[in-house]
Amino acid sequence: MNINATLIGQSVAFLIFVLFCMKYVWPPVITALQERQKKIADGLDAANRAARDLELAQEKAGQQLREAKAQAAEIIEQSKKRAAQLVEEAREQARVEADRVKAQALAEIEQELNSAKDALRAQVGALAVGGAEKILGATIDQNAHAELVNKLAAEI
Repeated sequence: MNINATLIGQSVAFLIFVLFCMKYVWPPVITALQERQKKIADGLDAANRAARDLELAQEKAGQQLREAKAQAAEIIEQSKKRAAQLVEEAREQARVEADRVKAQALAEIEQELNSAKDALRAQVGALAVGGAEKILGATIDQNAHAELVNKLAAEI
């Protein structure tokens, strides 16, 4: 056998093998590689989208948390203001009630004082008339006695 013929035969067989591979083997392999590459790219895109979605969700959750905290602080502040207002209203009502009770007590004291003064005037008048009777040695009739007591009470 000749080396040239062997070389040509091997070259022809190799060329047929390459053509066969290019026609029947290579397209499915390239298609599979392209599909795999597309799946990997889609997976990376999905991972990037998921990361962005996670970041947005975390940002949204943080924003909602800040809003909830602000709202809670506002509610607490309103509650404190309302409590202070209720305390102030209660103080005002207590002050008004105390003033009313004080005024009523003062009126009662004034009334008691006036009645005590009237009683004292009557007693002083009676004592004065009694003293005058003893000094004069005579009895004064009831009408004159009452008139004299009233007159003395009015002067006192």
